[in-house]
Amino acid sequence: MRFPAGSLQRPAVSGCALAALLFVSASPVAGTLGAQSAATLSSEARDFVSVSDPVVVLSHVTVIDGTGAPPREDQTIVIRDGRIAEAGAAASVTEPAGARVMDLTGKTVIPGIVGMHDHLFYTAAGGREVGVSFSGPRLYLGSGVTTIRTTGTSAPYADINTKHAVDAGQIPGPRIHITAPYITGPAGGGNMAELASPEAARRFVAYWVAEGATWIKAYTDIRRAELGAAIAEAHRLGIKVTGHLCSVSYRDAVDLGIDNLEHGFITSEDFDPQHKPDICPAGSFFRVGVANPTGDTAHAVIKKMVDHKVPMTSTLAVLEPFFPHRPVTEARTLETMAPEVRTAYLAMRAHIDSGGTWPFTSEMLKNAMAFEKAFVDAGGMLAAGVDPTGIGGALPGFGDQRNYELLTEAGFTPSQTVQIMTANGAKILGVYDKLGSVERGKLADLVVLDGKLAADPAAIHRVTVVFKDGVGYDSPKLIASAKGRVGID
Repeated sequence: MRFPAGSLQRPAVSGCALAALLFVSASPVAGTLGAQSAATLSSEARDFVSVSDPVVVLSHVTVIDGTGAPPREDQTIVIRDGRIAEAGAAASVTEPAGARVMDLTGKTVIPGIVGMHDHLFYTAAGGREVGVSFSGPRLYLGSGVTTIRTTGTSAPYADINTKHAVDAGQIPGPRIHITAPYITGPAGGGNMAELASPEAARRFVAYWVAEGATWIKAYTDIRRAELGAAIAEAHRLGIKVTGHLCSVSYRDAVDLGIDNLEHGFITSEDFDPQHKPDICPAGSFFRVGVANPTGDTAHAVIKKMVDHKVPMTSTLAVLEPFFPHRPVTEARTLETMAPEVRTAYLAMRAHIDSGGTWPFTSEMLKNAMAFEKAFVDAGGMLAAGVDPTGIGGALPGFGDQRNYELLTEAGFTPSQTVQIMTANGAKILGVYDKLGSVERGKLADLVVLDGKLAADPAAIHRVTVVFKDGVGYDSPKLIASAKGRVGID
């Protein structure tokens, strides 16, 4: 995200800049959807497995199943050969002979989280940008994120190779849907593809479809002609397009046929009185941030999206660290950062919380939340993802979990929030028939939480076991293996 020159006061820390705000992406190749057994895993991956039995019973647990249904107490789930064989009231489910039975009284099970904006790179205060092919997959899986869409990449072949390594069982990690490199307009800068013509857009899409991408990600300076060409070519070849937009308004993007929109309110140029087609004006974030999120413009934008069935991705976790006096310095986040990243981040946080001049106001975050709530209330489909960029406070996996608390703060019920973070993402990716809810016959991607999530949002952080394909991974061990590594690899 771009800022007008000189608009942000920086702390007296070398390189502490905000140039990396919301450096978002596109999406990846569909992950393998056949169940992956523990026997197919490498010794490195098996080291994190705590449950490998062919038949497992999760008994006497509270289930929030991802469908939007209310939490159900005293449930039993039977996992057989990587799939959910039975799920229902404990009194009505027979425990198979010889199964491993796990008494989960006092715990909650939700579907595996589907992270819809979960990069395999990370940016941080100080201008750092690094790939996280080591720490990222471990943190995502350990946090209960069993499927991700990369939604933009700065190193596409690193992402593709990481996906292949996970699919082959060589390393632990989530299912990965691959996005192509970003597309933007001429002079968009950085490591993005600068598209100067519709023909260039079509060539780009065709190349990356051949390489295995299933999503294209448009960025802030893309123009309508090139975006429209990219969308048409993507659809012709059977893939989809999402966008972190600025030069193109949400309503124009919907008219062009876009499949998904990232970040919600703050990137909707429909709200900027200075918006001109095909131009991303300096300072738009701050003008949009204080606009009315539920007024006439909001109604028109939401109606257009709902009528055309265009979903939106919430990324509240990456926004939150930019706002003063928010709970964004928890111990586990700081411990997981590389030491120099932690130092730069804390210096930035001190500056943000100091009470000096700072352009991000609490009103902006509240407006972003209000727009997402209004969108869902009007019938829109909302998904969620961490976007581990900005100033570095939203880490892979940890930020996905934080989204649960932020979405409940926005006014969603526990069941709605779980649905947003699981089933809705699976539907957008086209894999809801295979995963995304706790239902018989689906792949056993399940997250065991210590506590009653519906009553205690913080329980989302207390993951004990993450089942992917019915294989149970030790969450604390996965997370511990990444300690001090985010910002390095």
